[in-house]
Amino acid sequence: MPTRHHWMVRVTHWVNAFALTLMVASGLRIFNAYPAFARKGETFCCYPFAGHPVPDWLTFGGWLAGARHWHFAAMWLLVANGLAYLGFVYLHGEWRDLVPRRGQLRDAWEMLRFYLFVRKDHPHQGKHNALQRAAYFALPVFGAVAVVSGIAIWKPVTLGWLTRLLGGYVWARYWHFLAMLAIVALSAVHVFMVFAVDPYSLRGMITGGYDEAKSPEARNARPFWWRRPAPAAAPSAPEAK
Repeated sequence: MPTRHHWMVRVTHWVNAFALTLMVASGLRIFNAYPAFARKGETFCCYPFAGHPVPDWLTFGGWLAGARHWHFAAMWLLVANGLAYLGFVYLHGEWRDLVPRRGQLRDAWEMLRFYLFVRKDHPHQGKHNALQRAAYFALPVFGAVAVVSGIAIWKPVTLGWLTRLLGGYVWARYWHFLAMLAIVALSAVHVFMVFAVDPYSLRGMITGGYDEAKSPEARNARPFWWRRPAPAAAPSAPEAK
């Protein structure tokens, strides 16, 4: 069985999942220490849930100081892992499977039509379909926004120029929050689509092996609606002489 994902991609994928979970949960614990964006006595235009903390079961770290320790520890792990991944996909040439290409919008539209049962046959795809390519390309972009805005609110005096560039401390904190929401949303859709459309890909991300005969294109797979691959035909008996 051919290898679908290089071991470096598989390792960084799972390290990223672990570190990102810690980052989000500890970040929400930090946010709960002051669940608003406006300074006391001021108002903020763009967050209608001010004063309402995130449910405790979504947070990690116990208290503010503990959450900060976990957040910064996970931050360095996430950054190092992300740089290792980006360096590998660039040097190994796998970036070609991720960056947008000519016809991306048309291909994404055709995938949407297929998922909505407007189109009957699965559009032709390579390693990833157009929607996957868009999501996988967007994740590092939102990750970079999260890192830059996180540094701006971590060092608002030392890196005052960066904080001002993002609109000030309040807005830098808000961009950080929005980047986190975007990453969580894309990750949630990714996990949903794996189980709903291509559960066979889990093996590829664990062992590297993947049977192309079970790909979404081969099974004409939509979320929770697919044709099971036909069993391989048994070899015919040799003709009698």
